[in-house]
Amino acid sequence: MPRHLLSLLDLEREQLFALIARTDQLKKEQKSGKIYQPLLGKSIGMLFEKRSTRTRVSFEVGIYQLGAQAIYLSPEQMQLSRGEPLCDTARVLSRYLDALVVRGNRHSDLVELARWSSIPLVNALTDLYHPCQIISDLFTLQEAGVEIEKMTLAFIGDANNVFNSWLNACALLGFELRLASPPGFEPSSEVYKKAEEKGRLNFQHFTDPKSAVRGAQVIYTDVWVSMGQEKESEERKKAFQGFQVNSDLLKEAGGEPMVLHCLPAHRGEEITEEVLESYAELIFEQAENRLHTQKAILEFLLLGEIK
Repeated sequence: MPRHLLSLLDLEREQLFALIARTDQLKKEQKSGKIYQPLLGKSIGMLFEKRSTRTRVSFEVGIYQLGAQAIYLSPEQMQLSRGEPLCDTARVLSRYLDALVVRGNRHSDLVELARWSSIPLVNALTDLYHPCQIISDLFTLQEAGVEIEKMTLAFIGDANNVFNSWLNACALLGFELRLASPPGFEPSSEVYKKAEEKGRLNFQHFTDPKSAVRGAQVIYTDVWVSMGQEKESEERKKAFQGFQVNSDLLKEAGGEPMVLHCLPAHRGEEITEEVLESYAELIFEQAENRLHTQKAILEFLLLGEIK
């Protein structure tokens, strides 16, 4: 059976730490100019239903650096657009490719693809989870000197796919996770239950962002309107007024918290221009680290071990 990464819950705690450590090693080797091509001769498909900048470029470059070729697959140009079922698509692609990276609309479609695939699948974002982002973020924080098992992270905004993956990370590592969101934007009970089955959740939900950030080492935010939610844009912007990461909110945290944003950022909405630029070095390092983390993930899934 192939190993997939559909969510962080597919990993054990030790595997997550090993991936973070391997990311560090691969980043240092790449910066030193070392050529490392363990996947030479392999072909990795990239099936993307949603638009992408960081995810697409970081995966394509990472695949190239590992020695493999990336094949970008647009559903509109495939037989999927004419009604070919996912089970047939999965079995056909498994005959040609060595792995498949999927950025999809529905997590249920990714699960169905995995059911029929005989090659590893990587979740590069669905409506439910974004595991590659959070593994990379954990590495970014550890690289910056944070003890990720003992940290307090305040997520300001929607309980979206990025937050859901933070909830999974909380279950694996045990750090304190706080969510600040308006009533009606709490975590999905199904997502929460699955995370709780993996490990003890040290989690609190706040409707007041000031209370959520007090004493937090890390403040994290994301857009209020995710892809696919454009029709809810005005309603969401109205609901999230008062949940902006700005200088006043940072003062409530006390100390010197770090600020992360998975990008793209809507400056003036979920985060101010001032705060984003004040933490730009860390935020864009966070973006770069997707490259190194995803190389570690692909190496693990395709070679079956973490060096």
